[in-house]
Amino acid sequence: MKLGDETTGKVVSVNLSSETGQSKTPVPDITVGETGVAGDAHAGHWHRQVSLLALESIDRFSREQQRRFTPGEFAENITTAGLDIARCGMLDRFIFPGDDPVELELTQVGKACHGDGCAIFGQVGRCVMPTEGLFCRVIRPGKIKPGDVVVHAARILQIHVITLSDRASRGVYEDKSGPRICEIIEAYFDGRPWRIQIGRKLIPDEADLLKHELTAARSADADIIFTTGSTGIGPRDIAPETVLSLADKQIPGVMEMIRCKYGMDKPGVLLSRSVAAVSGQTLIYTLPGSPRAVQEYLDEILKTLEHSLLMLRGIGRH
Repeated sequence: MKLGDETTGKVVSVNLSSETGQSKTPVPDITVGETGVAGDAHAGHWHRQVSLLALESIDRFSREQQRRFTPGEFAENITTAGLDIARCGMLDRFIFPGDDPVELELTQVGKACHGDGCAIFGQVGRCVMPTEGLFCRVIRPGKIKPGDVVVHAARILQIHVITLSDRASRGVYEDKSGPRICEIIEAYFDGRPWRIQIGRKLIPDEADLLKHELTAARSADADIIFTTGSTGIGPRDIAPETVLSLADKQIPGVMEMIRCKYGMDKPGVLLSRSVAAVSGQTLIYTLPGSPRAVQEYLDEILKTLEHSLLMLRGIGRH
């Protein structure tokens, strides 16, 4: 896991409620256990154990509604100040380095509003939590109180793109499918609550070289690996079996659906042996070696990519 830039804020208020759908009451401190805040209605074995909201969001909403709202009224467990909530991304960490340190992992940005079941919505017809509330699970339990420092550490998704081509690696022609993957991935994540870093490699169709690159990327906590090329039935096509030799689980439905969808009109697609798999906590997809095929495959893979990332980390099953 790679953590990037850190910003520091402070805890303004910590808040509890014994029932869902109610505003929370500020308290002197909270005890954060493995399932959430002790005594709070939202604690449990799920991914939204602790909620955060910025005081800046509350103040802005107060101005818009021409009414003063206070910490806890939006049912957040922790009210912060000094953090840029809009820059928080999925799987970021919030570290409270107090006397009894706490660490939380961001698992959801915003939520569906309870509507009439929400105290604020019932009063003014709107609520800020559906767009600006942050929901976390507990990584390290401890205690939090007003005045404590909170450190936001950005989580960066590590994405590796590996092009397999004997001729491109010798400089016979330019690799176009690897750069195309990068373009599509960058466009996909633009505006989404994730941060990404993409690395590229170009190697010949050699199983040992590919295995080395895959193993090194997995050891470096790669989140996603895309290979392109070497997925057919030619004598030098080795990507699928090399990936599967390192896989803990296969995800067969993804590639089966792609072959069925495009193979109806282009029978050559049915000769692709592309696979999707999991190795540790790394997602691996082997794509064909043309820019057009890369586009077609990613159009379908991206529909389940974020959900797959969260499922691998035990998030999103509830």
